[in-house]
Amino acid sequence: MATIKETLSVKMKESMKAGDKDTLANVRNLHAAIRKKEIDDKVDLDDAGVIKIILSSVKQRQDSIEQFKQGGREDLVAKEENELKFLQSFLPKQMSEAEIRDVVAWAISEAKAAGPKDMGAVMKLLMPKTAGKADGKLVSQIVKEKLG
Repeated sequence: MATIKETLSVKMKESMKAGDKDTLANVRNLHAAIRKKEIDDKVDLDDAGVIKIILSSVKQRQDSIEQFKQGGREDLVAKEENELKFLQSFLPKQMSEAEIRDVVAWAISEAKAAGPKDMGAVMKLLMPKTAGKADGKLVSQIVKEKLG
């Protein structure tokens, strides 16, 4: 199976040949973000590292979409939503709310959590299981709900 970076290179070539300017711009933005991180940290990122960058970019796009909607800039909302869909195509399949609730229930029993003060221990167990596969806000919200 190809790495995310290899898939990106293929997508870049395909979009250049097809003359798909939007996809090409999205590929180049993500590629630039990955290269910047690799150069800054002097590392060669694996898929897990690339997914962290993608998640960060997804969050930025979601925040931008909210801001643009409030400002009535529908033209920019469409551009950001396009880029958001592109970024999400590289993420692993997202967990359903039911799957998240199951994992949260497991983590609470595993951590022997009794109340809100134990949230940190529960989240520590959850992060490796949900990173990249579930919205952090939703996971946090469900944990708060379960811990009272």
